[in-house]
Amino acid sequence: MRYAIATFVTDEGIAPDRLAVAVEERGFDSLIVTEHSHMPVAYHEPYAGAGTPGREYFRTLDPFVVLTAAAAATRNLSLMTGVILLPQRDVLYTAKEVASLDLVAQGRFRLGVGVGWNEQEMRHCGVDPVTRGVKMTEQVRALKQIWTQDIAEFHGRIVDFAPIYSWPKPVQRPHPPIYVGGGSRAALRRLRDVGDGWLAPPMPANDIAQARQWLADNGRGDIAITLFAATANPKALVEYAAAGVNESAFLLPTMPEQDSLRELDRLAELVTASGEW
Repeated sequence: MRYAIATFVTDEGIAPDRLAVAVEERGFDSLIVTEHSHMPVAYHEPYAGAGTPGREYFRTLDPFVVLTAAAAATRNLSLMTGVILLPQRDVLYTAKEVASLDLVAQGRFRLGVGVGWNEQEMRHCGVDPVTRGVKMTEQVRALKQIWTQDIAEFHGRIVDFAPIYSWPKPVQRPHPPIYVGGGSRAALRRLRDVGDGWLAPPMPANDIAQARQWLADNGRGDIAITLFAATANPKALVEYAAAGVNESAFLLPTMPEQDSLRELDRLAELVTASGEW
């Protein structure tokens, strides 16, 4: 089992470079950071009935800036977005950012993508909530073309561009692993069709095991699973491992540096005590 730290990096918490160094020093394998372009003042629909998101949702730094700082400050730490809201992004600029970060990080980057949940946010970005899933699937296919072909083109229902050149290419071949986020049936089908890994939302180990079996039955037994916001207790870690989770990502609250360091110490001690490290 690998272990990761997932967090919202904001202007009010620990700095990206200090966070990355602290995560690596404590033996964690990965740092996963979130994304929101903005938070609308008015919401079309509260997320899962939970009401207004927490303060950290309003103040997230750009994930590629955060992970570039993290890459420069570390040597072995795996770096991941968890997730970027791909339908809200331009596919050509995203291809450039991912390839550039993978180059700076010397092949340590994984791309986590999701369709998003805040309908007002995506509408502000010109995205139709109804077709965001179709758009993201096409974007993932287009990204792969851009990263693997000297001359790339793509013609889909929503994503459409004539032959282009785009460099740099990523260090990793054929491209950085693409982790699809979400636990819906649509997300799992998208994972089966275009994903390299699954960034699973918080869920019981039994549900993860069932999803892994479904993927295997559909020819995708190769999918790697990272569990976002994993329960931080020894019993749960054992259950996750038995269910086929490859990496458990603990959610680090957004806090000042000293508070963040103390919480990282606690999480590292918990993993060590569990004997699962």
